[in-house]
Amino acid sequence: MCLGIPAKVIDVDKSRKGRVEYLGTKLKVDFSLIEEARKGDWVIVHAGFAISKLDEKEAQETLALLREIASYEKS
Repeated sequence: MCLGIPAKVIDVDKSRKGRVEYLGTKLKVDFSLIEEARKGDWVIVHAGFAISKLDEKEAQETLALLREIASYEKS
């Protein structure tokens, strides 16, 4: 199973590499698979690549579901 995680873009450089943050974790990401990623955008990250953009509402809903699943598995 593959899992893409919503993350907020922190920065993107001219080589289309940069950093994102999700749930307090910062990761290096390659943005070459999507167009026009900018600081503040929300993206889906899988295996070190940003694979799509999404809006903040959708990102927050997805993160809430992931938190719910994680808390369910602990109980």
